[in-house]
Amino acid sequence: MDPILAQLCKGEGNDLAQLEGTIPGPVGTPYEGGIFHIDIQLPGNYPFEPPQMKFSTKVWHPNICHQSGAVSLSAEFYLEGKWNPTVTLQNVLLSLQALLSRPAPYGPQADKTVSDQLTKNYSEFCNHARNWTEAFAKTTAPVGLKEQRLVEMGFPEARVKRVLEEVDGDEKRALERLTSNKHQKIHHHSS
Repeated sequence: MDPILAQLCKGEGNDLAQLEGTIPGPVGTPYEGGIFHIDIQLPGNYPFEPPQMKFSTKVWHPNICHQSGAVSLSAEFYLEGKWNPTVTLQNVLLSLQALLSRPAPYGPQADKTVSDQLTKNYSEFCNHARNWTEAFAKTTAPVGLKEQRLVEMGFPEARVKRVLEEVDGDEKRALERLTSNKHQKIHHHSS
């Protein structure tokens, strides 16, 4: 797994205690091709206390609640032993990506509905997980990351989506077009 693939960005506003991480679904799993978003809440005494994380992208996995996105505590690598303040958020995101590859249906906090399906009918579990990935994790990938980066640069989301469609998702061309449009709009208003 390439660490570059796990990305972090600020959450709402300028609150650095609220972050969002993104991880790609691991190759060779029902999650392949999806981009999964994770809400990250940093406690006041972080890094001496672990971050709280939950998937904001719906995911069908026994260690992630299919309703709330909460990651079962037994599955979070940094809580299995003791939290180590030297562990980076990048490493935590990579561990969540690894978790997608290795579901553990027998943990005390595993999602019972998903665990039962995984243990009783593996092919049905894979189909269900693949369908959820298609429905929830591919709707924003990879265009969602491009949109996010361009919106963070200050461009309106609706215009970003329209321009990305016009240039067939080419982020560089979209940025050039948005920059020239923004410049024209600013110039137009000043005259």
